[in-house]
Amino acid sequence: MIRVAMTGVYVDDVARAHAFYTDVLGFETRHHVVPGGGEPFVTVGTAGGGRNDAELLLEPGDGPIAEPYRKAQYEAGIPCIVFGVDDVRAEHERLVGLGVRFAQGPEEQGPVITAVLDDSVGNLVQLMQGLPSGD
Repeated sequence: MIRVAMTGVYVDDVARAHAFYTDVLGFETRHHVVPGGGEPFVTVGTAGGGRNDAELLLEPGDGPIAEPYRKAQYEAGIPCIVFGVDDVRAEHERLVGLGVRFAQGPEEQGPVITAVLDDSVGNLVQLMQGLPSGD
């Protein structure tokens, strides 16, 4: 069986991204290593999710490939990642209360409700909640 173990997002500043993804979005730190005084290697995962869920690598986004890619994706309004939540409207309200800027408020899109936030480190992030099926 193959499963997603880790994926990454390019960020403007790893330390600020780490604070945002843990303190604001509520993820927990899984790895925080600074190898040989270089760039930190930081991953986060779902709080209380154990060690079997996917981790998110917060990667420095200032390289010759990452920076143009991230900038084009942001300017096109394309989220870099999608996070599932139980209640998009409640999460939107909570995050707005914490000062998070949203590019799109909660909106029904077929079988889901989505919202798109600015992660403050160069990315748009989509929140998604599945709607009950009408079967």
